[in-house]
Amino acid sequence: MANETMMDTSATELELLEFKIGNNCYGINVAKIKEILPYQKITPVPNSHPYVEGIFMPRDMLITLVDLAEALNQPPSANPQNDMLIVAGFAFLTLAFHVHSVVGIHRISWKDISKPDDTINDYNSVATGIVKIDNRLIILLDFERIIAEINPELSLRTEDMEEVEEKDRSNKKILVAEDSMLLAKLMKECLSGAGYADIVRVNNGRDAWELLEKYKEKGRADDFDCIITDIEMPFMDGHQLTKLIKNDDVYSKKPVVIFSSIINEDMKKKGESVGANAQLTKPDIGSLVRTIDENITTGFLEYTSSFLMSLVN
Repeated sequence: MANETMMDTSATELELLEFKIGNNCYGINVAKIKEILPYQKITPVPNSHPYVEGIFMPRDMLITLVDLAEALNQPPSANPQNDMLIVAGFAFLTLAFHVHSVVGIHRISWKDISKPDDTINDYNSVATGIVKIDNRLIILLDFERIIAEINPELSLRTEDMEEVEEKDRSNKKILVAEDSMLLAKLMKECLSGAGYADIVRVNNGRDAWELLEKYKEKGRADDFDCIITDIEMPFMDGHQLTKLIKNDDVYSKKPVVIFSSIINEDMKKKGESVGANAQLTKPDIGSLVRTIDENITTGFLEYTSSFLMSLVN
């Protein structure tokens, strides 16, 4: 029954914008996109990062432009005047990405996205998934990884950890579902630095749910004190994972914290509808630690109260 539920909920779709750099096809979740503009005059910024092509101001907003060809180590455009700019929002940051052409939007299922194998998926990889459409392989880019190369503090604001209370949290076990190896590594370092030394990381929601099921079968469902999940992940996204956990008789009281760069109003509503205990926007890692503390304490008190009530009854 659990496997049937997993298959049903993993059918959730997303919209993917396909674009090209040279002859290669790439993709970005439409949920990240604010607008698409024709290429326009760009003002270079002296001594900026090599990926930063410059700045421009459509209407009244100053936007930094990232040259994706440079970031992906691809040849520059032969005709920039025919290129396109994808303006995207990441948490508290808006950036534009210079692409050579826009192909179109595809509606796909999370379960149709394949995870790159270990030969190309390491801490330097900018691919979080691959999907096949009409015999074309489209690489889903880890835009947070590219942003982190420009400025690591835009990925996870590690300076926020200075305000986190230092205490021993090593008796708490945290499950992290995050497909970006770089962000997962940084999160683990920050959480460990805050005292959460027992952290288990998986690549996506499907792997997280299968692991939770294994723990439940072994009678170890109480091992995990909190689950942290990204939203965008191959095979099963964070919303689907949260729904499975909250609909499960054993795990429903476990706190689930969604930690993502695409939490807008629509995403917040969706997170609330599936029962997330908290939703935080990357890169605020300091708030993540405090939220875990609060939810683990609340979850423990709820569990204790429920257990005592069962004894009374």
